Amino acid sequence: MKNDDSSPYGPTIYRYTRAQAIEDGVLIDLTEWASETGFSVPVACTTAVWNEYVMPPKGTEALGQSARGRGHDVLWMLYNAIRRRPRPANGADDRVMFDVIFLTAPCRQKTVRLKAVCGPGDHGEPVVTIMQPDED
Repeated sequence: MKNDDSSPYGPTIYRYTRAQAIEDGVLIDLTEWASETGFSVPVACTTAVWNEYVMPPKGTEALGQSARGRGHDVLWMLYNAIRRRPRPANGADDRVMFDVIFLTAPCRQKTVRLKAVCGPGDHGEPVVTIMQPDED
């Protein structure tokens, strides 16, 4: 069997693609919502971000909370954080930290810090992944 892998670390044993992560539910595809917010690249969030922040807590739906609205808040705050930050001279900074205020219960809000990473997708294209600061 011919090894065409040119990696200095040896052949790839297994590769878990972004498409597989979305299909498996490890990542939630937000690309359609993101395009409405001004993004021109695919955007996804981790299930931790989706379950803990985008999905509205019980009892807040009657206050107008929805996954769509909360997802829009995340994307809008990220979009503005990207536009506000200074561009690095070498273009090497692929991460941005940003804050989003979420309604957690009637009359209670929580400011949450999230991280977005821009990296290569399955075919080398730029993609953005939104996650909690301690996630990779």
